[in-house]
Amino acid sequence: MEPELDKNFIDYLCRTTDLPTAVCTRLALDVLNEYSETLDAFVKRRHTDLKATTDLKNEQIYDRIAAEIPTRRFAVNNLSARQIRLGRLEYRGYDSAGIALQRKDKFDLFKKAGRLDALRSTLPKRNAATCGIGHTRWATHGEPNDLNAHPHVDSSGAISIVHNGIIENAGALRTYLTERGHTFASDTDTEVLAALIADEFLLDENLTRAIRSAVARVAGTYGIVAMHAQVPGLLVAARNGSPVVIGVGDNEMFVASDIAAIAPFTRQIVHLEDGEIATLTAKRHEIQDFQATITNRPTSTIKIDTTLASKGDHEHFTLKEIVEQPDAIRRTLSGRLDERFNTAHFGGLNLNAKELMAFKRIKILGCGSAYISGSIGASMIERLARIPTDAESAAEFRYRNPIIDPQTLYLAVSQSGETYDTLTAVQEIQRKGGTVLGIVNVVGSSIARQCGAGMYLHAGPEVAVVSTKTFACTLTAFALLALHIGRMRDVSPAEGANVIRALNELPQQIQSLIDRRTEFEQVAKKYADYHRAYFIGRCEGFGLAREGALKLKEISYIHAEAYPASELKHGPLALIDEQTPTFAIVPDDDLLAKNLSTLAEIKTRKGPVVAIGQSEALNVEIDDYIHVPRYHPLTDPILLLIPLQFLAYYTALARDCDVDQPRNLAKSVTVE
Repeated sequence: MEPELDKNFIDYLCRTTDLPTAVCTRLALDVLNEYSETLDAFVKRRHTDLKATTDLKNEQIYDRIAAEIPTRRFAVNNLSARQIRLGRLEYRGYDSAGIALQRKDKFDLFKKAGRLDALRSTLPKRNAATCGIGHTRWATHGEPNDLNAHPHVDSSGAISIVHNGIIENAGALRTYLTERGHTFASDTDTEVLAALIADEFLLDENLTRAIRSAVARVAGTYGIVAMHAQVPGLLVAARNGSPVVIGVGDNEMFVASDIAAIAPFTRQIVHLEDGEIATLTAKRHEIQDFQATITNRPTSTIKIDTTLASKGDHEHFTLKEIVEQPDAIRRTLSGRLDERFNTAHFGGLNLNAKELMAFKRIKILGCGSAYISGSIGASMIERLARIPTDAESAAEFRYRNPIIDPQTLYLAVSQSGETYDTLTAVQEIQRKGGTVLGIVNVVGSSIARQCGAGMYLHAGPEVAVVSTKTFACTLTAFALLALHIGRMRDVSPAEGANVIRALNELPQQIQSLIDRRTEFEQVAKKYADYHRAYFIGRCEGFGLAREGALKLKEISYIHAEAYPASELKHGPLALIDEQTPTFAIVPDDDLLAKNLSTLAEIKTRKGPVVAIGQSEALNVEIDDYIHVPRYHPLTDPILLLIPLQFLAYYTALARDCDVDQPRNLAKSVTVE
């Protein structure tokens, strides 16, 4: 069966080529037959086939598919799939989306609040434009609606722009530009920036210089791409605090905030650094700093992960990424366990043993789940390596004018490597002469480049907004670091061997918990109708309680709070009642008796209790118990994490929530 042809397209082909209709029709059919299957459809079909016909694991299936892709050609879904690849950015979280396509002396503008499906319904099947910009917006200025969606066009219709970040002096600039005759249709700071560029363009009629002059008047953070209606085939990008990456293709150029958006089209990329502007045409790009000095930066080659947008046979990316954790942790461990000397080694720390031993303290910085993982990692390092270690919110750290101690080793943790507060904390440490290493997942990200040393998680792409496998891999990285430093200090070879054994067995132990997910689902359904919950624990258990509460509130929208179990009687106990379940992390350690006393206090006040513990049974009244086998103190927190992830996931499903893209949240927070 031959594919369906668009009559308007055939007419357009005839007009532009002067070929007969029959020839144009045949040419179009030949092209459609050659490119008969989209990339996404191919990945899904091959995943299903290989799952049914082989014994390959998920990671092996995706490796085989990735090897097959370069030998094939693929169809393009529609206009937005090739010209503006917004679907590759859905995972970052957004509330509206839009594209602007450059036509002769004007822009074709399409914007809609909500998901990309709403935008797709407004798009033409084809468009002759060869230059355009698009955006998925996470609201900062102005509520999520069609007017506030990006791209924005100034009131003269000359400048179209997309923007990540926050313009802090937008109010003052809006007043100034209004006095100069500009009008505004939205509540956004981005439209102010479009008007400012248009105003500067009138003075010079050079878009690059206009943007350079405009950003000189801006306070705040931004990653922007702009085009002018009367300057065809030209894009200009600028960066200060928000990531911008250029993709160099064959007679085509791409620019995006994330490599994922351009990875299907080119392997050659160039990162913009803060204080730089890039001018792009289809055949070339030029990078300058804000003083107009040209920067000759070579392209780098990336490994294209074409399976990013595929859930495989899983219902959600969140579920896929939870069950991928055994393989992800194997990648984190790969090549880092030294069984000869019973230690761990890293190729990218750029610190020798003498330099590491000179540090007297370790401080871990991160935001959100990265901060929580740091608090657990601090306990791991302090417990095994016996060096004082603590964790702090990177956002709070950078604002309190911290004293940077040359004898403290700082660790910056970020899944994306683009978290703005963490990046600026790194820069603050470096400005004051401190030593900071990065622990990130995304290779070549801003924090990785800024630190210049550290370790990659190698967890693989994480598409769901909430962190699951990257959290587990970060804890694994901290366990490795604890072993590495511990063997330099007080950890014996025998204990080092025990840690290596536990780490090697960790993926299979996690798999055994994943295989029990139906059990966790039943517990989650039982508590899905409650409106609030407590999570409690001690030491590493408190960190897990914080992560459990965060996951539950992020994707199920249940008000969940975490407290140290010892703190419950110092105030929060007043809120315990029959409608407030408590999820307790109860390891089989020397604090078990104290934890059981806390559970008894809760049950005395008729509060429902779900315990996640390691004992075969708990000698106290509780409502539900999830047993997690005990293996080694360093890896036990990672095992206790798995049921908490499933509880949040299945609770959100029972409440009919969007687990992959929860409301109001973004995957990569590149604003303050």
